[in-house]
Amino acid sequence: MRRSVRLILVALPLVTTLHAAEFHVAINGSDATPGSKADPWRTIQHAADLAQPGDVITVHEGVYRERVNPPRGGASDQQRIVYQAAPGEKVVITGTEAVTGWANVQGDIWAAVLPNTFFGDFNPYSDLLGGDWFDSQGRDHHTGAVYLDGAWLDEAASLDEVLKPAGSNPLWFGQVEGTRTTIRAQFRGVNPNTHRVEINVRQTVFYPKKTGVNYITLRGFTLCRAASPWAPPTVEQIGLVGTNWSKGWIIENNLISYSKCSGITLGKYGEEADMGSGTAKGYAGTITRALANGWNKQTVGSHVVRNNEISHCEQAGIAGSLGCSFSTITGNSIHDINVRRLFAGAEVAGIKLHGPIDVVIRRNHIYRTVRGIWLDWMAQGARVTGNLCHDNGPGHDLFVEVNHGPLLVDHNIFLSPPTLEIDSQGTAYVHNLFAGSIHLNLFDGRKTPFHKPHSTEVVDLHDNPSGDDRYYNNIFAGSCDLSVYNDAKSPVWMSGNVFIQGAKPSAHEKNPLLQPEFDPQLKLVEKADGFYLEMTVSQAWREQQPRGPVTAGLLGKAAIPDQSYEQPDGSPIRLDTDYAGRERTERNPFPGPFELSGEGKQVLQVW
Repeated sequence: MRRSVRLILVALPLVTTLHAAEFHVAINGSDATPGSKADPWRTIQHAADLAQPGDVITVHEGVYRERVNPPRGGASDQQRIVYQAAPGEKVVITGTEAVTGWANVQGDIWAAVLPNTFFGDFNPYSDLLGGDWFDSQGRDHHTGAVYLDGAWLDEAASLDEVLKPAGSNPLWFGQVEGTRTTIRAQFRGVNPNTHRVEINVRQTVFYPKKTGVNYITLRGFTLCRAASPWAPPTVEQIGLVGTNWSKGWIIENNLISYSKCSGITLGKYGEEADMGSGTAKGYAGTITRALANGWNKQTVGSHVVRNNEISHCEQAGIAGSLGCSFSTITGNSIHDINVRRLFAGAEVAGIKLHGPIDVVIRRNHIYRTVRGIWLDWMAQGARVTGNLCHDNGPGHDLFVEVNHGPLLVDHNIFLSPPTLEIDSQGTAYVHNLFAGSIHLNLFDGRKTPFHKPHSTEVVDLHDNPSGDDRYYNNIFAGSCDLSVYNDAKSPVWMSGNVFIQGAKPSAHEKNPLLQPEFDPQLKLVEKADGFYLEMTVSQAWREQQPRGPVTAGLLGKAAIPDQSYEQPDGSPIRLDTDYAGRERTERNPFPGPFELSGEGKQVLQVW
């Protein structure tokens, strides 16, 4: 008996090693072949159906019109299922099908009539957007879209509107009647039968139908054009790409674009009891049910989203409710989010997260969005560091809503006219550059949770008085006005800040450095190799106002949760490097995101 046990223990690693394999998928393949490089499969879904933990699925160049539903994930971080585009090859997975045979109605207006069987069991032209916190702007919106040569047209509000001469934004309108769907579209000066015209037929592109599909890597793809639904924090959040209440995904080096709502969702599972819970009290109930359904560090979250370009999504670049906890979001370029403004709602931003416990948002470039980063409920232990935000609005670069801290916001460049919106407490703002207005809500009576350190376990609920914030070693320019804190409900700590070009300090800071006439001549310039910040600085900012390094000891504890500012692993915070990773001067660090020794005009690569 003892010998048999020993043989099994030796054999198990060998079985695991032998099973791991690399499978190949190619446009000219067949799902009846072995799936080798010489005899590849035709569909990614077939590979997904057969892949086991440790396997790698390499997809070769081409356009794959399918929705990938991975039925299983890896067994651990070391034994993943990897989906990757073949190196150096462009692999597109799309939620559209091409449509030909367009008939001219009149002028620039064309029509295509399709049998409803064309869409299978999901027809996005009868599927309406809606849900908690959705603002339709007084009209219907469908999840479908029409694309001309890769770019989408706007949906008309009525048939009459699409039958008018095309304006600057060409329109489409869909009607589902009986057994057919008719789509009319304005193709200004174009015969659609000689161009690439596509329409949505799939709700998502890469998304597991079931929860708990863990440890997947998705790498190097172009993922585009999904008829994704509105994704509030109370329901199953389906994006163009999504994790569906799973753990440990890596989503990296992808191009993700043209999602009707969200690009990536790190979100919640679906539960009927959560439907219509669009109030603070209702969402508190959602959290209670989520805890009963495995919302904890061992089961959900801990994703890595890095080095992706995410654009042309009308709700969010990255959205996540609860399932985003313990994740890292780094190195992503997120732009052109909700720029069409056809609909609105309380879930629209470049990054919109609920429950981002211990989430790190680092070195992302967020621009041309209705709002940059929005942390809404339970941003406890989170850190927002080294991000570049500009040309966002009408919302702010950063909105922190009903969080109790500790939350650290450091070394960011916030350049949009509305810079910071605060409806939270327990946040430390350190070594940032702020160049726009600041709004502070003095009191929010909603009761929202705080947790045990580095845990989802709820300790209690608390309302949201203003204050208990810290501002150290920042640069404020232009319309920044920290006097909004003069009437804060809780203590505030401020030191080492520089106020230039008319920016105003708070009465809470004893010795602010004021240079109201100093013009930093801020300018962000895009060049062939990236984005550069041009900025005029003064060494007087260092010499006239001594300041010390920012550490966990200086920051103290966030009052309501009674917790220190520390890393997700529990080690103390110490800010000893700048935006570019350069070492900070220990004795008297330079204010703002950069450790600078020069004077006058600086040209700094920031992306």
